Amino acid sequence: MTQFLVLGSLEMRRAGELVPVRGMRQQKLLALLLLSVGRVVPVDVLVDELWETPPSSARTQVHNAVHDLRRILPVGGGSSLITADIGYRLTVPDDALDSHLFTGRIRAARQAERENRLTEAVRLLQSALDLWRGDAFAGIKCSAVLGAAVTLDEQRLTATEDLMALRLRAGECNAVVGELHALIAKYPLREALRGSLMTALCRSGRQADALAVYDEGRRHLVEELGLEPGRRLQTLHAEILADSPAVHGPERPARPPGAGRPPATTPAPVPGVPEAPGPVPQAGPPVPVRTPGRNFLPPGLADFTGRAGDVRRLLDAVGVGGDASPGVVAVDGTAGAGKTSLVVHVGHRLAAAHPDGQYAVELHGFSPLREPVPPEEALGVLLQADGVAADALPEGTAARSALWRSRLAGRRCLLVLDDALDTAQIRPLLPGTGGVTVLVTSRRALSALDGAVRMPLDVMTHEDAVALLGRIAGASRAAAEPGEIARVVALCGHLPLAVRIAATRLRDRPAMRAGDLAERLSHPAGRRRCLRTSDRDLAQLLSPSFGRLTAAERRYSRLLSLHPAASFDRGRAGAVTGLGPEEAEEFLDVLLDDNLIRQDAPDRFSFHELLRDCARELPVEQEEGARGQRAVTEKASGASAGTRPSAAALVSRPRIAA
Repeated sequence: MTQFLVLGSLEMRRAGELVPVRGMRQQKLLALLLLSVGRVVPVDVLVDELWETPPSSARTQVHNAVHDLRRILPVGGGSSLITADIGYRLTVPDDALDSHLFTGRIRAARQAERENRLTEAVRLLQSALDLWRGDAFAGIKCSAVLGAAVTLDEQRLTATEDLMALRLRAGECNAVVGELHALIAKYPLREALRGSLMTALCRSGRQADALAVYDEGRRHLVEELGLEPGRRLQTLHAEILADSPAVHGPERPARPPGAGRPPATTPAPVPGVPEAPGPVPQAGPPVPVRTPGRNFLPPGLADFTGRAGDVRRLLDAVGVGGDASPGVVAVDGTAGAGKTSLVVHVGHRLAAAHPDGQYAVELHGFSPLREPVPPEEALGVLLQADGVAADALPEGTAARSALWRSRLAGRRCLLVLDDALDTAQIRPLLPGTGGVTVLVTSRRALSALDGAVRMPLDVMTHEDAVALLGRIAGASRAAAEPGEIARVVALCGHLPLAVRIAATRLRDRPAMRAGDLAERLSHPAGRRRCLRTSDRDLAQLLSPSFGRLTAAERRYSRLLSLHPAASFDRGRAGAVTGLGPEEAEEFLDVLLDDNLIRQDAPDRFSFHELLRDCARELPVEQEEGARGQRAVTEKASGASAGTRPSAAALVSRPRIAA
């Protein structure tokens, strides 16, 4: 079989013997065709790459060079050089090009690492690197080839870093020290290699040498680039100084090496160099299966009902971060919409795909019982759950965040951040690399969370809400009064928490008819009384959503809630509150982002009925008084009817003041 070698100087070998490719132009031509193997390379492209200033005979010379190349190419065996309408296409077998073999073995190593077959992963990476004989396409000077060569050389370095990291995980600490020293001397700015060397030295009992390697790297960065080492390297330095257990070898095989990034990453495609068709099967000795990480997710609801479409949407959204970055999905919706129930339900389904641990932390962003959890405190909870002793926790959010990211790097974990206040609260908790899925819940749309998939969660469908009520209250109760059950669900606004509380009331009061409950729910005071149990008060849970607003935004919400119509447009919102169009729209945007109102159409908004009840109970500013409230109601009525407000209404209109 004829082999085409590009991972070094360009060579063609038949049965192990070198086949001369004479002349730089013919070598460039073969390199350009190999970059686009299997695809047509236009003659115009070949001309531009072969000459800086093409002669008038350039096309003829290309034709002659192709003719000469055909003479040395093998006949049959899957290789051919075909003339197409606009150029030429070279085809070779998949295993005849060494760059194909390289990417295929890298991919196979990555799969082996995911399955915790470390010995096989190390062997595959080493065999991939053994294909290299020097710099890719060495000696070929044309822009397209040089660009592909740079990319291939970077992939070679990345594979080398991954190999060192995997060998550390396999326990080869002493064996890699010499190799890492040589690599650092050649590539002093590669922090992943420096981190692996520091880890290897520390695990070999040479803590002082490990710290000296860090100091040397920091000096290089400061003197040459004016930069400090990256966070992962700084965290590793701090762990070595503190003699942290994390740096001395993890109890779980999934813990990453000091390099702080996932090992055995698949190389990015090289423009013009086709990827290998799939993993190259290799045999290897068995390695013990990874022990699953601990599961800290709260229990799922035994009576979780419906939400099939939302479950599917959330599952589809998971994993969008790919290998380089974590997959973050932010589920937002009004209080009581079932965000936590949905995320926990899906989280348990995802547990098997995240065997290195499932973590959850309650952030109390909108809790009526306590202030939001500071990021430093939340990180302390997560780190202790991951095995860090309380007395070993570093001080400060930045240090804890760096340690948390370093411990997650290279692992497949699930992280649930429940009831987030805003992006600032959760950003320090996010991992830095791929392999980790993060599910966030919040009452606010977390628009500033770059890279996250937003998933707004609405109330339940009518059918799902009826099914939930019947499942809790009892199927026989639901079947006895289907019309009244539907009315109860509608009066709860299909809000899952409200439906759940109403169903509990029916279940616990066998003599109560659904019609009686519907009658009580038909007015605000009755809703407040009935949607409350000994340990849950819906109004109390809804009110913190307004409590996080500014005073002006709360006044705006209260005034809007007095509008007699079921919905309103921007004009009516401005008329009711006495604001200009731009100011009114700014307040509307805040309420939309906080899921306190919903947008039914491009210029049509409404409150959920239960949120409207809550907004109407917001404290009235002293200067507004009863006269102001009556004036707003008159104003709203006039705006709804399309009439001009009276002068008295204009004078009495309360102002929105910060």
